[in-house]
Amino acid sequence: MSITITLIIVVAVIIGLVWYLYNSFIVTKMRVSEAFSQIDVQLKRRTDLIPNLVETVKGYAKHERELFEKVTKERASLVSAKSAGEKAEANNQLSQTLKSIFAVAENYPELKASQNFMELQDELSDTENKIAYARQFYNSTVMDYNTKLQVFPNVFLARILNFKPAEFFGATEEEKKPVKVSF
Repeated sequence: MSITITLIIVVAVIIGLVWYLYNSFIVTKMRVSEAFSQIDVQLKRRTDLIPNLVETVKGYAKHERELFEKVTKERASLVSAKSAGEKAEANNQLSQTLKSIFAVAENYPELKASQNFMELQDELSDTENKIAYARQFYNSTVMDYNTKLQVFPNVFLARILNFKPAEFFGATEEEKKPVKVSF
């Protein structure tokens, strides 16, 4: 009789542990999804600001057509990107091109003095800060989730239940290099 009770208790503890671990995987995975959606919100905000910025600069720098076409193309790539890796790559490319727009603005003092341009530049700068924070938060959440999947005894249950590590939102090697602007 005591062996049966002990066996029932051991089985109940194992079932409780599996239940707890599974639920903690799901909660952490949902946090990763929510953090990724926050990056999406900020990237959407940025893509909404870009056409206004381009139109403002276009009025002053009519001969910079190639740059404007590049911004438009990279904005479209960012909007259509699906995975964290695709979004990170498109975001990095767009960031590089936006730096070029601000470099072009340096050649046009009347543009730099434009109230509309200055407000857009401030909005974009604020959005860039929010994107950086959202990326940092997402990557911290991914680290927590991936760590949870790799520690003992979670690693066994994670493999059995087919939980996969999440992808970090990283910077490319090109984005880590210093920006070179030349005309």
